Amino acid sequence: MSSEKFIIIPYKKGRGGLVPGDLRQASNAASAERIATAMSERHPGVAAYSVIVDTETGDMTSPNLIIAFGDVPPLQD
Repeated sequence: MSSEKFIIIPYKKGRGGLVPGDLRQASNAASAERIATAMSERHPGVAAYSVIVDTETGDMTSPNLIIAFGDVPPLQD
């Protein structure tokens, strides 16, 4: 079984470029956009995605970009 989740990934500077910070969840796409917008002032890059999560394994697939700010590396599916 799978379900749609909304995640926000802030990026920080690390060795060799940007690295993802702590993932945050949102209840819907509008909330994910608001959280990403608020976080964009404190991070060099922030992206909000909707993803499909397999509820049995926890695997995330089918990322769909909602909004991005700054430098955001490509998300691997």
